[in-house]
Amino acid sequence: MAATLRIQSDWSQVLRRDEGEAWLSCRSPGKPTLYGSLTRRGLSTEGVPDIAASEGFVVGEVTKKSILVSCPHENVSTKFLAPYTTFCRIHQKSITCLDISSGGGLGVSTSTDGTMKIWQAANGEIRRLLEGHVYDVNCCRFFPSGLVVLSGGMDAQLKVWSAEDASCAVTFKGHKGGILDTAIVDRGRNVLSCSRDGTARLWDCGKSACLGVITDCGSPVNGIAVGAADNSLNLGTPEKAPSEREVGTEGKILLLAREDKKLQGVGLQSRQPVFLFFGSDAFNCCAFLSSTYILAGTQDGNIYQLDVRNTNAPIQVIHRSGAPVLSLLPYRDGFIASQGN
Repeated sequence: MAATLRIQSDWSQVLRRDEGEAWLSCRSPGKPTLYGSLTRRGLSTEGVPDIAASEGFVVGEVTKKSILVSCPHENVSTKFLAPYTTFCRIHQKSITCLDISSGGGLGVSTSTDGTMKIWQAANGEIRRLLEGHVYDVNCCRFFPSGLVVLSGGMDAQLKVWSAEDASCAVTFKGHKGGILDTAIVDRGRNVLSCSRDGTARLWDCGKSACLGVITDCGSPVNGIAVGAADNSLNLGTPEKAPSEREVGTEGKILLLAREDKKLQGVGLQSRQPVFLFFGSDAFNCCAFLSSTYILAGTQDGNIYQLDVRNTNAPIQVIHRSGAPVLSLLPYRDGFIASQGN
């Protein structure tokens, strides 16, 4: 496993002010961790911060928004990026979930301050306050249209909202525990949810009805993802003909990140199990990289990359720190991961 270079404090202050300092560490499995610091000494004539590193570390390219730092002893380097912009007034406490509309114009987010808000992605201006859940809202996401929002809360309710006027068009009830994650099938005539009650359910937005329990695994399901399955994968056959209200479920596989340390794949239309993978700790999240490759993150900081055609052993296990992996997002040729540290 490769060495990991981290900045352990608010490093962006070294870009902003003279004598600003940030702490560095370089950790390589089986070796003592190397510690150091970065200090800003001033500005160059071009207005770029002059950054110095302590012994054992080297500062490479520096811009007004990034620092390239390397640790020659471990032959590792990392580029650290400062936020392009920061919105400080949308929420008063920690943000628990957010999504950006397909066109990039709007954001929606939930927070431990008990609110769910829609805001302008360009400047953070709050557009709508979405009120109706009882207790905390755990998850939110835009439909592909960018005009509708899906949310799930600890009140075991799933809600569909208008991003234009903040009205709640649909409320789904059926779960017996808080909803922890959601997914949208194709354009959104059907949606999915998972819950602390151990089930994943398929819903029909047009009829405001549950089309069925996809699986009941007896353990909280912390995260789900739906994607097109590789053609070689056997998704099973439905025990009965699917409802005509099911749209876009054929050829899809549903991933379930389970609290009992299991990552499960289920044929969305067939409701039949496809695979079951055992991890090192509770799975918090999962995502598709392609129809073949998937990702899943655990509470103890592991990110598993798997091939759905053969899940006996992971392609790789990435471990950057022991902090919980909270979310995974495919990005270009790789992915973005957020952790609890």
